[in-house]
Amino acid sequence: MLVSAGCEGMRSVRPGVNKPFKHANAQEWVKRFERESREIYGHRTEIVDSLGLKPGMAVADVGAGTGFMTLAFAKVVGPTGVVYAVDITPEFIDLVRRRAAEAHLPSVRPVLCSAQSVKLDPESVDLVFVCDTYHHFEYPPKTLRSIHRALRPGGRLVVVDFKRIPGESREWTMNHVRAAKETFIKEIGDAGFSLTRADVDLPYLKENYVLTFRKIG
Repeated sequence: MLVSAGCEGMRSVRPGVNKPFKHANAQEWVKRFERESREIYGHRTEIVDSLGLKPGMAVADVGAGTGFMTLAFAKVVGPTGVVYAVDITPEFIDLVRRRAAEAHLPSVRPVLCSAQSVKLDPESVDLVFVCDTYHHFEYPPKTLRSIHRALRPGGRLVVVDFKRIPGESREWTMNHVRAAKETFIKEIGDAGFSLTRADVDLPYLKENYVLTFRKIG
């Protein structure tokens, strides 16, 4: 998962949320992230299909983790495209690099990001995908600014995250996810994005929602 992106003069919105990913045992996280009972993993194919990716596109999987979505994207964009697997955990970056090589997917480019930036070149990607990771952004304005810079004009930001609804969501979600969808929409909008699609019709997602934004400004 992507850890904090620092912002001058700001405090973390959720201190310690990324502590479990420091010196991570990648194989242990594979067992946790890549199980069919995990909603986004069990329906990864449908999620990828819903994005409308095309051969030759440039995609950034921000908070790539163990890379299962990165590898799926790479198969769609093909050898003429590129998929940046962005993460702040070195162990995840090493794992994605090995998995891409074993799968003969040269379009995958692992990127170890810093606490200040996703470390992508300006206007280098068509789509940024952030799955079950936005709630791990400790300093959303700074992280979002770096994403905004990385997107090409009119580029898309797709955010998949947990529904946080009192009385409906699991206790784990209520304790772990810092805010509801409406808060995240406002934060992203304030960073120079326009919401173009909310709650996309993916009926198989019960615990997660999907938001699509366009870069503006």
